[in-house]
Amino acid sequence: MEYQAGTSSSNNQKQDLSFCVLWSPLPPITWLIPFIGHTGIGDSHGIASDFRGPYFVGDDGRMAFGAPTRALKIDIGQLPGGPERWDEAIREANDIYKERMHNICCDNCHSHVSNALNRMPIRAAVCGKWNMVRLCFEVFFRARFLSWWAVVSQFGPFLVVVLIWTLVKKL
Repeated sequence: MEYQAGTSSSNNQKQDLSFCVLWSPLPPITWLIPFIGHTGIGDSHGIASDFRGPYFVGDDGRMAFGAPTRALKIDIGQLPGGPERWDEAIREANDIYKERMHNICCDNCHSHVSNALNRMPIRAAVCGKWNMVRLCFEVFFRARFLSWWAVVSQFGPFLVVVLIWTLVKKL
């Protein structure tokens, strides 16, 4: 199933994913550190693109680790070129990342999305230019959850890990 404007496979409610930074949990990393996950970006039609691995960008509307659970809507009202520039910047970032090796710590899905946003140019809420760390915190603090299940999928496993660790520590 594609994640397009008007759809969300997690709860079958209508969701507009156009002009959004998209986020999904990245097991098992999100289970231990709930603010770290997988990012993608929705084009003007809400079709997701994400850097999935070495020399591979998915631009087919799917995301590597399942349906997005959070979306950070970007205001493109002042973007020169409007929706056409948004889509062009995503295509440019996709072309660049189709020729890059994936590195979990330094050049990853967050870098891909940051690259697209910096090409537009869309500024981050704090400190202007986008990078991996800014994107992570912008999504964590400002993105909306797409369903109640999305909240559970982000924080539930972490709470279970903390509970188990607490119980084991008491033994």
